[in-house]
Amino acid sequence: MLAQFEKDEAIRVVVLTGEGRAFSSGQDLTEDVPKDASGRIDLGPPLERDYNPLVRTLSKYPKVTIAALNGAAVGASMNIALACDIVVAARTAFLQEGFAKIALVPDAGGTWILPRLVGQKRALALMLSAEPISAEDAERMGLVYKVFDDRSFGDDVAAFAATLAKGPGLSFRMTKEAIAASASNDLDTQLALEAKLQRQAGFSRDFIEGLTAFREKRDPQFEGR
Repeated sequence: MLAQFEKDEAIRVVVLTGEGRAFSSGQDLTEDVPKDASGRIDLGPPLERDYNPLVRTLSKYPKVTIAALNGAAVGASMNIALACDIVVAARTAFLQEGFAKIALVPDAGGTWILPRLVGQKRALALMLSAEPISAEDAERMGLVYKVFDDRSFGDDVAAFAATLAKGPGLSFRMTKEAIAASASNDLDTQLALEAKLQRQAGFSRDFIEGLTAFREKRDPQFEGR
């Protein structure tokens, strides 16, 4: 589905959310789980087949992605949410690295993503304690961008996504590229990348439209190119 959305120029923002009362409670370990040749439960194949490709896709996805936490985001689903560009949450939603409760290791990119967002010490504490993180606490930690009231959550998410969808798609893509590169670049390399991307942005039709709209005191009509 993400691959299909990527090819559709009419789609500028992709929202990932859950049905019912939860974003996702993580892998269902009550279902038939894969086993190795010796009959032992083998949790590696589902990660390699399903979760890891999804996290890789989200990490390099060219369009804006929003994780809209309508409820609990537990285990792998928390880390998939954090792999999106922006996370918003209903007030009663919570996140939880619940792996330790069943003697497992955080996966779906969690050990890579979470320390980069909250620092190694806090990430380790959240993983070892497996304590739930309320939407408000997640917002304070920087894991969640906005918290919306439950009653208006769907409408608030739709309005937020619609605002971003009207934005300059090309500029957004290049901003995502710069942020992703900053994790491994030194300052000089990052400055050079910014200059390169800014030059490209300055050549875009969106920049001309944005500049014209600013001078004419009207809202810009961006095309994403």
